[in-house]
Amino acid sequence: MRQFLSRVKTNLKWYFLLFLILTSIFLWIFVLQEDKGRDLTISFLNVEQGDAIFIESPTGIQVLIDAGPNRFVMREIAKVLPWYDRSLDAVIVTHPDKDHFEGFISLLDKYKTKVFIEPGVLASNQNYNFLKEKVSSKNIPIVLARRGQIIDIGGGAYIEILFPDRDVSVLGVNDASIVARVVYGETSVMLTGDSPKNIENYLVSIYGEKLDSDILKAGHHGSKTSSSEIFVSIVSPEYTIISAEKDSRYGHPHIEVLEVLEKQNSKILGTYDFGRITFVSDGDEFLFKK
Repeated sequence: MRQFLSRVKTNLKWYFLLFLILTSIFLWIFVLQEDKGRDLTISFLNVEQGDAIFIESPTGIQVLIDAGPNRFVMREIAKVLPWYDRSLDAVIVTHPDKDHFEGFISLLDKYKTKVFIEPGVLASNQNYNFLKEKVSSKNIPIVLARRGQIIDIGGGAYIEILFPDRDVSVLGVNDASIVARVVYGETSVMLTGDSPKNIENYLVSIYGEKLDSDILKAGHHGSKTSSSEIFVSIVSPEYTIISAEKDSRYGHPHIEVLEVLEKQNSKILGTYDFGRITFVSDGDEFLFKK
């Protein structure tokens, strides 16, 4: 009887071990065979009064540009990444304003990243200096964004840095904002951080019609300090995204900006109305995912 029970116990252990092995195999098959498709996805996350933009390339490379204030980004990133994915290929801070970088402080404790990209402006913000110390302590390479850099994100998609084109260490934080264009096939997105009109107009003088993009992320959350008429007309976006909180205490978006965008017949989508806003591109056109 004892021998019989011992054999049963041993068999149960083997069955349980086999179950764990098979479960693990099936899980990894699911993870590795998940169909990334051939699309580029860009999501403007709902972090209330701030910016956070998640990009996933056709080959599954993931980039987060800005992370909003506080911990709002933690709620949002969990909705665009699968539960088992705890890494980002790159993070980009357009400039050291709280509503663009602070979410990275908590995010980098939960998600690994391969590179940290910033404009190089000197910040008096203690929290930003704390973030930089955290990045250094995790041995994450820090790269200064400069005009002409091409960040290859796979499948023919890339991020082109348009600004800064110089040392911006002594500039104001908004003037130093990274301006970048995400390109996939015939489709593109213009990302402007909090760049003011003088930087927008400077870019027009350099690039002209090359700034043309399907989607514009309006500068400075729709503030009247950004989105100059000439810049918007050259970019000529079919869609404009405004990332701001509902009933913004700063008055975002400003009526003057809305009038400029409406004059260009750009469809205005605000995170204050839609929450997270996602577009998918097959390289020929963008589809707004409602």
